[in-house]
Amino acid sequence: MTGDESVITLYRLQACPYCERVVRVLKQLNLPYESRFVEPMHSDRDVVKRISGKRTVPAIVDENTGVTMSESANIVDYLQNTYGDGADADAGGVA
Repeated sequence: MTGDESVITLYRLQACPYCERVVRVLKQLNLPYESRFVEPMHSDRDVVKRISGKRTVPAIVDENTGVTMSESANIVDYLQNTYGDGADADAGGVA
Protein backbone atom coordinates (compact mmCIF):
# COMPACT_ATOMS: atom_id res chain seq x y z
CA MET A 1 0.00 0.00 0.00
CA THR A 2 1.38 3.38 -0.97
CA GLY A 3 1.16 6.41 1.27
CA ASP A 4 -1.31 8.18 -1.03
CA GLU A 5 -3.66 5.21 -1.45
CA SER A 6 -7.05 5.74 0.18
CA VAL A 7 -8.06 3.15 2.70
CA ILE A 8 -11.06 1.97 4.61
CA THR A 9 -10.85 2.46 8.36
CA LEU A 10 -12.51 -0.31 10.34
CA TYR A 11 -13.47 0.36 13.94
CA ARG A 12 -13.66 -2.96 15.76
CA LEU A 13 -13.27 -4.99 18.94
CA GLN A 14 -10.90 -7.90 19.58
CA ALA A 15 -12.56 -11.29 18.99
CA CYS A 16 -15.82 -9.76 17.74
CA PRO A 17 -17.44 -12.19 15.25
CA TYR A 18 -19.28 -9.39 13.46
CA CYS A 19 -16.03 -7.47 13.05
CA GLU A 20 -14.26 -10.60 11.81
CA ARG A 21 -16.94 -11.05 9.16
CA VAL A 22 -16.13 -7.60 7.77
CA VAL A 23 -12.38 -8.34 7.92
CA ARG A 24 -12.92 -11.54 5.88
CA VAL A 25 -14.76 -9.64 3.17
CA LEU A 26 -12.17 -6.84 3.08
CA LYS A 27 -9.45 -9.47 2.60
CA GLN A 28 -11.43 -11.41 -0.01
CA LEU A 29 -11.87 -8.21 -2.02
CA ASN A 30 -8.18 -7.30 -1.52
CA LEU A 31 -9.12 -3.89 -0.13
CA PRO A 32 -6.59 -1.89 1.85
CA TYR A 33 -7.90 -1.19 5.33
CA GLU A 34 -6.74 -0.01 8.71
CA SER A 35 -8.08 -1.53 11.92
CA ARG A 36 -8.73 0.72 14.87
CA PHE A 37 -9.54 -1.18 18.01
CA VAL A 38 -12.04 0.57 20.28
CA GLU A 39 -12.82 0.40 23.97
CA PRO A 40 -14.78 -2.67 25.03
CA MET A 41 -17.07 -0.61 27.27
CA HIS A 42 -20.01 0.56 25.15
CA SER A 43 -20.15 3.90 26.97
CA ASP A 44 -16.48 4.62 26.12
CA ARG A 45 -16.87 4.38 22.33
CA ASP A 46 -17.28 8.09 21.64
CA VAL A 47 -14.96 7.93 18.61
CA VAL A 48 -17.29 5.42 16.96
CA LYS A 49 -20.35 7.51 17.78
CA ARG A 50 -18.71 10.57 16.20
CA ILE A 51 -18.15 8.80 12.90
CA SER A 52 -21.27 6.62 12.58
CA GLY A 53 -23.81 8.09 14.97
CA LYS A 54 -23.84 4.86 17.00
CA ARG A 55 -21.53 3.24 19.53
CA THR A 56 -21.80 -0.19 17.91
CA VAL A 57 -19.05 -1.98 16.03
CA PRO A 58 -18.06 -2.81 13.42
CA ALA A 59 -18.13 0.59 11.77
CA ILE A 60 -16.25 1.78 8.71
CA VAL A 61 -15.13 5.02 7.13
CA ASP A 62 -14.46 4.65 3.41
CA GLU A 63 -12.15 7.48 2.38
CA ASN A 64 -12.68 6.59 -1.29
CA THR A 65 -16.40 7.40 -1.24
CA GLY A 66 -16.89 9.36 1.99
CA VAL A 67 -19.28 6.70 3.32
CA THR A 68 -19.49 5.96 7.03
CA MET A 69 -21.65 3.12 8.32
CA SER A 70 -22.11 0.49 10.99
CA GLU A 71 -23.74 -2.96 11.25
CA SER A 72 -21.79 -5.86 9.73
CA ALA A 73 -24.49 -6.98 7.26
CA ASN A 74 -24.84 -3.44 5.90
CA ILE A 75 -21.06 -3.07 5.63
CA VAL A 76 -20.67 -6.40 3.80
CA ASP A 77 -23.45 -5.45 1.35
CA TYR A 78 -21.85 -2.05 0.78
CA LEU A 79 -18.39 -3.53 0.18
CA GLN A 80 -19.77 -6.13 -2.24
CA ASN A 81 -21.85 -3.62 -4.17
CA THR A 82 -19.11 -0.97 -4.28
CA TYR A 83 -15.96 -3.06 -4.76
CA GLY A 84 -17.10 -6.58 -5.61
CA ASP A 85 -19.52 -8.13 -8.03
CA GLY A 86 -22.49 -7.78 -5.69
CA ALA A 87 -22.33 -11.45 -4.57
CA ASP A 88 -21.99 -12.28 -0.90
CA ALA A 89 -18.27 -13.08 -0.57
CA ASP A 90 -18.86 -14.07 3.05
CA ALA A 91 -21.22 -16.92 2.09
CA GLY A 92 -18.27 -19.14 1.21
CA GLY A 93 -20.05 -20.62 -1.79
CA VAL A 94 -22.86 -22.10 0.30
CA ALA A 95 -26.35 -21.49 -1.03
